[in-house]
Amino acid sequence: MFDPLSASAPPVGAPTVWEARGLDAAERALRACYGPITLSGGSGGDGVLRLLRARLGLAYLDHASFEMDVDARGGPLGSLAVGQVTSGRITYRSAGGHRHYRAGQVFLAATAEQEYDVVIRRIDAHLAVLAPAVVAQAASGPARRPVRFLGPDPVSPAAARTWVNTYAYVRDGVLAVPDVADHPLLVGNAARLLAAAALATFPNDALTEATGVDRHDAGVATVRRVAAFVDSHPDLDISVADMAAAARVSIRAVQLAFRRHLGTTPTAYLRRARLHQAHRQLLAADPRTTTVGQVAARWGFVNHSRFTAQYRVEFGVPPSRTLRR
Repeated sequence: MFDPLSASAPPVGAPTVWEARGLDAAERALRACYGPITLSGGSGGDGVLRLLRARLGLAYLDHASFEMDVDARGGPLGSLAVGQVTSGRITYRSAGGHRHYRAGQVFLAATAEQEYDVVIRRIDAHLAVLAPAVVAQAASGPARRPVRFLGPDPVSPAAARTWVNTYAYVRDGVLAVPDVADHPLLVGNAARLLAAAALATFPNDALTEATGVDRHDAGVATVRRVAAFVDSHPDLDISVADMAAAARVSIRAVQLAFRRHLGTTPTAYLRRARLHQAHRQLLAADPRTTTVGQVAARWGFVNHSRFTAQYRVEFGVPPSRTLRR
């Protein structure tokens, strides 16, 4: 099975661009990104494929423009791919019938295990390719099995809008951060944010209710173990799955424990711990060589205004005042 996020993947942040004319060249470019794929038919003889992709840890953000009409068969991809059409049309063919997607529509372009058979008609689309590992990190179901997606279409129009907005936030916000590869907390958070949006957008088997074991494990001891883990490693790219492993309980038990005993979420606790680390760095920094934006990015805060607002609530002053004290 093709692994688009293998050790040979390109570096984080810097976009890679392909421009291919004709079926053979387009097929080679697509194989480099998506593994086994065969193009045929249509008007692809002299058409152009333009593909831009940027890596964010366990995720890719792709922008594909087909100035051609082609049929494509491929897969399995080895990862989850979520697509959003901006122009043109794509049709998925299967024994169960055909699915058509046009401008503005969001869909599951591929899953990790399934092959696909599609008809592409001069499409322009954005894709997010998510490794199974990052989907598992964002899921709340049992960690012992992979997440299964149960349908290719969003559960509601609101869910589709959530995906579109999340993708745009990561593309236009996180990827725009200077030297984003130097900020692993930003990169990890962005990949998990996309995975969480995919889980919220499409039907899947990860959204399980808390079990009796989860409720039993959601005690103060779990909160203490997770808090100790977070407080000892705020500089690491930590997921809720990592917290659960450190506490030797399920993800659902961690979430339930924090809600029950602290009235918050484990991710909010982690964010606050990093906010305090940013505060310490601002206190020690030289304002001639350090900016608030650099410190915020170092601790996983991509949005400057949100960081400033959260900092002011926590410490009573804007971060710029702390830096210039």
